[in-house]
Amino acid sequence: MKYDYVIWDFNGTLLDDVQTGIDSVNALLVERGLPRIESIEKYRSVFRFPIIDYYRTLGFDFEKESFEELAPKWVALYLENVKSASLYGDAIRTLDFIRSHGIKQSVLSATEQSMLNGQLCDLGINGYFEEILGLDNIHALSKLRLADEWRERHPDSRVLFIGDTDHDVQTAELLGADCVLVARGHQPRAYLESLGVPVTDNFDGIVELIKQ
Repeated sequence: MKYDYVIWDFNGTLLDDVQTGIDSVNALLVERGLPRIESIEKYRSVFRFPIIDYYRTLGFDFEKESFEELAPKWVALYLENVKSASLYGDAIRTLDFIRSHGIKQSVLSATEQSMLNGQLCDLGINGYFEEILGLDNIHALSKLRLADEWRERHPDSRVLFIGDTDHDVQTAELLGADCVLVARGHQPRAYLESLGVPVTDNFDGIVELIKQ
């Protein structure tokens, strides 16, 4: 096979949590008298890493309230709202397809580690992954350090990284991995297509890429 390892982003890639993110941040915006995000298109147009810059774009004033104070409030809202979120409909069969071809899989996410572990267990997919790699904090600043450490442990692996944002492209570049983006997550397709990597609407394109 072309790859011996697939590394997945989680939020917006395996987990369909775009509306969850919108609902969670809207609650904070309303509390502060700031304009709500009224559509998925608007959300995708402003979402970015690091997350603190996304909040600034929405109008949060970190001279009045620190990012460190805001982040746990968002997490509490997210954990409640995400109960109604689910995996994308083609996620399980794609995970099964990759596993059936003897390719190892891991998750590498900007989600805090215990939160990530809990979500994967609740969704019943934790058993697919050799490693589940999340951050040691809730601030979703960057997962580049995790990528660097993973590559040190797996220097010879031929890797495909699957994500939905520009930060996933950066992560794949650090890994020395091929990258494919799925255009149904947290950033718009037109922007993803400008990043110089393959973009697909669903996981069928990933299956075809792995078959090559």
